[in-house]
Amino acid sequence: MARPPAKELTDRELEIMHVFWRRGPSTAAEIRDQLAAAGRDLAYTTVATLIRILSEKGFLLQTNTERPFVYRPARDFQDVSRSMVGDLIERVFHGSREQLLVRLLEQRKLTAKERAILEAILRKEKP
Repeated sequence: MARPPAKELTDRELEIMHVFWRRGPSTAAEIRDQLAAAGRDLAYTTVATLIRILSEKGFLLQTNTERPFVYRPARDFQDVSRSMVGDLIERVFHGSREQLLVRLLEQRKLTAKERAILEAILRKEKP
């Protein structure tokens, strides 16, 4: 029996999604060219396969019926990143946001800009 497709994004799938989020609707060839320009030279068939998988997982939508097929993100960066961070918190930190924050802040000191953003977020929270 075949294993059901994973809901999470692999590193390569996430790389493809970042290109779509920057570019918007694109063909597999356009995505491949963007990756190549950034120094990531993948075969066209690899990119096309990854796009098909992303479509099957619900991350991309095909917008036309004739070739070349054009795809666009079905989910925006905020939605996907929120979900991935939530998954990280559950899987790695057993639901503890506090432990995630501790690990983040142990890595390096906050810049003045990061501190200001964090303080603004904390001011918005209601007790």
